[in-house]
Amino acid sequence: MIDIRNLHKSFGKLEVLRGIDLHIPESKITAILGPNGSGKTTMIKCVLGMVHPDEGEIFLDNERITGGWQYRENIDYLPQIAQFPENLKIRELFSMIKDIRQRPSNEDDFIELFGLEGFLNKKIKNLSGGTKQKVNITLSLMFDSPVIIMDEPTAGLDPVAIISLKEILRKRKTEGKMILFTTHIMSLVEELAEEIVFILEGNIYFQGTLNDLIVKSGESDFEHAIAEILRNKSLVIKPSAS
Repeated sequence: MIDIRNLHKSFGKLEVLRGIDLHIPESKITAILGPNGSGKTTMIKCVLGMVHPDEGEIFLDNERITGGWQYRENIDYLPQIAQFPENLKIRELFSMIKDIRQRPSNEDDFIELFGLEGFLNKKIKNLSGGTKQKVNITLSLMFDSPVIIMDEPTAGLDPVAIISLKEILRKRKTEGKMILFTTHIMSLVEELAEEIVFILEGNIYFQGTLNDLIVKSGESDFEHAIAEILRNKSLVIKPSAS
C-alpha cells in the first residue's frame, strides 16, 4: 500500500499539491482522475522520487520512502511521455533497460502480444506514436514488479492493443499487484478501476468506488458525476473507508 500524508509541492508561485492525504490500497486497481494541471502527475512523481515535495511524507508498505531510492526497484512505471535516444534500435533499448535494472525480465511475451517482432531493428525515431507506446508499455511491465504505475497508458494505442493492456492489468491484479493509473478515458475507468481518486487544483475531492461517486454526487452516471465535481468546486465528497 501507499500512504501519502500532507503532501505539498509548489513550482515557484504555482501551488500544485495542497496537503494531499491519500491511502492507496494494495492488490487493487486505482484510477487517479482530474483535469490537466490538477496535480496527478506531480503526485506520482513525488511517489517515484522524481519530484521532491516541499512538505509531507510518503510510505510504501509502511516504510518511509522520502529521500530513499531502493524502494523504486519494486515499481514498474510508464510515464506519460517517455524520452529515449532517438537513434537507438528497439532491441538496443530493451537491452539497455535490462542492463540498468539488472532483474529478470519477460519482454518476449509482450513483444509477441503487441506484434513488435518486426520493429526490433528499427530506430525509435522511425516508429509511429502507437508503436512507441507499445514499446513503452513493454518496458514498464516486463520486470513483473509488485507495484505498477501508469500515466495515461492508452495514449496512441489501437483498440486491439487496448484490449490486450486491459487483460494484462486484470491478470496482474489477480496476482496481487498494486496498480495505479491516470487516464482521461472514462470507459477505461469503468471497466478496470476498483478505487477512484479525483484530484482538482491540488486537493482530493473524492476517493472511493465508482458507485460511491455516482451516489454521493447525486448524478445518474459516472460522466455526469465527474462533470458535477468540475462544475461545483465547492462539492467535496469525503473519501470513503477502504
